[in-house]
Amino acid sequence: MLKLYTVIPCFNEEAVIQETSARLVQKYGHLIADARISADSKIVFVDDGSRDATWKIVENLHAGNTMLSGIKLSRNQGHQNALLAGLMAVRQEADVVISMDSDLQDDIDAMDEFLKQHELGCDIVYGVRKERKSDSFFKRFTAEFFYKLLRFMGAEVIFNHADYRLMSKRALESLSEFEEVNLFLRGIIPMLGYKTGTVLYVRHERFAGETKYPFKRMLDLALQSITSLSVKPIRVVSFLGMSISLVSLLFLIYIITGYFLGWTVAGWASLGVSIWFLGGLQLLAIGVIGEYVAKTYLETKHRPRYIIEKTLFQT
Repeated sequence: MLKLYTVIPCFNEEAVIQETSARLVQKYGHLIADARISADSKIVFVDDGSRDATWKIVENLHAGNTMLSGIKLSRNQGHQNALLAGLMAVRQEADVVISMDSDLQDDIDAMDEFLKQHELGCDIVYGVRKERKSDSFFKRFTAEFFYKLLRFMGAEVIFNHADYRLMSKRALESLSEFEEVNLFLRGIIPMLGYKTGTVLYVRHERFAGETKYPFKRMLDLALQSITSLSVKPIRVVSFLGMSISLVSLLFLIYIITGYFLGWTVAGWASLGVSIWFLGGLQLLAIGVIGEYVAKTYLETKHRPRYIIEKTLFQT
């Protein structure tokens, strides 16, 4: 029978983790009773260097129910690395793995449809939001712009999909072959190429606690994702450079023509604007190139993406 593992990254989630575990245990109970999954299935919390009582709660949960397991990272490595740590730790034991956030915004009942899609032959099943009515206008606009920008930059991403997904054992084995340090799993997983399915669900409000993705971190995530998956920003800067060079050449022809025709120069405002514009473009180009150089530097150091300090597993 299918052995399901659910991997849940956690960072300072003491306010919600007990409720999350209770709801998942209840869902597992229904799935086991319906013979959908094995009784050996597990729920795995990955503590991403939390500074609150998250890990202590995980230990207590595990002591009371061996279905609940845990992985503690030695320090905070970020959501994507924590998620990858959980996926790689369980890939040998699980037949399928579902990843989700710990804040109960992802609809747990959608797991039934995830498993149904897997039974139909899908190695990867994406949880996709039906709508964003509960989001503010700013959040909705920026999120949709983010996905459209990624696609424009050449990244293959699933619109309105975060990290709520099912992956089969062979999909996880293929994912383990990707060794880059700069991770953006939403862009990497579509590269695997296996048969995929989608499940539409309504995303709920956070049960408790504060979001771990304020606007600044969303900007960091956007920059990380674009530069990790695509070289198009460098090509865009190159295109701008060539375009401005062409405009400058035309402007030079205009100046030479004006000199011979005796035109009077009324002022040099256009010159000042041009200098500022070109200076800004040069700084932008240096920044974009520097971002890629920095990522190349980090990749060549071959540092571990995470270090596991402790695990809680019991068969």
